[in-house]
Amino acid sequence: MREMIAPEKTVSKNISFAVYTKDNYNTSIYASASAKLKITIVKVSGDKRNIVWQKQYDARLLNQYPSLEKAVAQNVTVKNVVDSKDKLEVIYTLTYNDKGSELQLQDGVVVNKGEKEGKLFVNI
Repeated sequence: MREMIAPEKTVSKNISFAVYTKDNYNTSIYASASAKLKITIVKVSGDKRNIVWQKQYDARLLNQYPSLEKAVAQNVTVKNVVDSKDKLEVIYTLTYNDKGSELQLQDGVVVNKGEKEGKLFVNI
């Protein structure tokens, strides 16, 4: 008798993020300073990494980013996650530019097995 192997059950995981600033960039020192942002969700299965979602925010002046109360928010649902094997990495890359000088920062969160959602807060 042949043994049947059932495929593992997949789940959907929700990722929410907010983009905002807590700082006041209205002084003249920041007049030409801008920032651009890229957010990437990567599904990691063992040693395989696949980008499942990505969004690039165009550069804008620092004083044009909203406060926390008016944050740019978005929710993303990632389907077909094998909870026992897959994890999600939610990574952001923030690039500041002021008169041609650039500074790049990267950070993120991991949504592990058993977790149904992840939250990422990006403070510009």
